[in-house]
Amino acid sequence: MENQQVARRSDATRATILDAARARFAADGYEKATIRAIARDAHIDPSMVMRYYGSKAGLFTAAVAIDPGLPGLSLEPREEIGRTLVRHFLTLWEENGELTALMRVGATDPAVADRMGSVLREQLIPLARLLGPEPEQAQARARAALCASAVLGLALTRYVLRFPASVALGREEIVDWLGPTVQRYLTAPTP
Repeated sequence: MENQQVARRSDATRATILDAARARFAADGYEKATIRAIARDAHIDPSMVMRYYGSKAGLFTAAVAIDPGLPGLSLEPREEIGRTLVRHFLTLWEENGELTALMRVGATDPAVADRMGSVLREQLIPLARLLGPEPEQAQARARAALCASAVLGLALTRYVLRFPASVALGREEIVDWLGPTVQRYLTAPTP
């Protein structure tokens, strides 16, 4: 009974820390957010944050969810999957400010970059294998990497660097331009 109460308190403390971290990272960005500020927001001692998460990067990695939900996407009609994926990614980026922070941190922190890469390994590669004309794992990895570079390149220029030309594009313009490219990467014969 006592162990269950301790576990519940521990889970509650972790959840409180993660909530405070998400809010602080979203408000201040990764660089400006501090363990002290997050601990203050969570009403706990900073040492507790370190105890549970080890470092600021560890806390960030735990606080930012990276599940694009690709396995749940409809793959029909097959000739529209590129457009469907681009729309899906646009929605993710527009509804989740944490992804912008994640992109910034992932460019400089290997642990966060590896976490981002797990999405490629766990979701995009199986999707590329399913849709590609050949069953080889190497081709699926190449196809997934090209899709990721297209989508992440757009996200970088539109949501992180905020290039005026990228920001000015409407959703359907992006879908019209990028959708066929993603479609080709996933389904075209290997060159």
